[in-house]
Amino acid sequence: MPTRNLIRTCSIWRALEVVGDTSVLLIVQAAWIGARRFDEFRTRTGLLQTLLSNRLKRLVAAGVFEKVIYSRSPPRFEYRLTGKGRDLYWPALMMLRWERRWATPEGRLKLKLRHSICGHVFEPVPTCLCCGDEINARQVDWTEGPGVGWMAPRYSRRRQQRSAAEAASGLMVEVAQITGDRWASLVLRSIFTGRRRYDEIHRDTAMATNILSERLSWLAAQGVIRAHELGGRRFEYRLTEKGIDYYPVLLMLLQWGDKYYVSPEGPPLLLRHRADGHDLEPAVTCSCCGQPVEPHQVTFEVIDVTAAVAPA
Repeated sequence: MPTRNLIRTCSIWRALEVVGDTSVLLIVQAAWIGARRFDEFRTRTGLLQTLLSNRLKRLVAAGVFEKVIYSRSPPRFEYRLTGKGRDLYWPALMMLRWERRWATPEGRLKLKLRHSICGHVFEPVPTCLCCGDEINARQVDWTEGPGVGWMAPRYSRRRQQRSAAEAASGLMVEVAQITGDRWASLVLRSIFTGRRRYDEIHRDTAMATNILSERLSWLAAQGVIRAHELGGRRFEYRLTEKGIDYYPVLLMLLQWGDKYYVSPEGPPLLLRHRADGHDLEPAVTCSCCGQPVEPHQVTFEVIDVTAAVAPA
């Protein structure tokens, strides 16, 4: 039996150890739309020089970027996504999808995606490859896998960086604040897996009570969850439609974590599609042709809405 202050092992947790930071997500986002050099990242993200340097070093150490010299006199470097970094494409597309659906569009960049396989401008769709249906959180069941276990949480000391997204002229501002706040994402993981009461979420995440209370309040203020009164001063936290639609982001992070950080015994979670109980095979597909999309098959156009509406 698990003891107090232990949490369930989870590939989402391990993925968030790498990308569960708003500044990191802004840097990865900038890389997807062409940033390679330090000044390009700084312009696109709006991050302070010391913070940007720290996060780039962290991403290189994690194997998401590689640092490549492009000038020897003076020595200058650029940062390129590795194969591991390019595998974050599906989580990034699901973040973009959520942002388009739920975030305030004013003053944001827009991205037009074109699939080279079919030639059409498309929207990314979370899809089960086994049956071809669009994935909905309400239609997915989970069971413990061979890699399930319990571990000490090892929360690193990180300052909140939600404000970093607000200063960036980015494509994914609101979703970067949620995914980039690792504790908020873990609260959502708990709720998605049936832990809805405060004490259940607390046991599942082993967060300090003040941190948990703040994250629950913040997620409610964002319209992602709502407190439902059960009677007798008892509450449970339920996902809103906005919160339910965040599920594909966590699903693709789970898949990335399973690929790069799974335990030797296997994945800690097994997912099944309720349609007929088959194994869920998540992918991001093209809304036009239905085929899985890969980075090398997609071209894009970045539209700066702020520039388009700027006064003469």
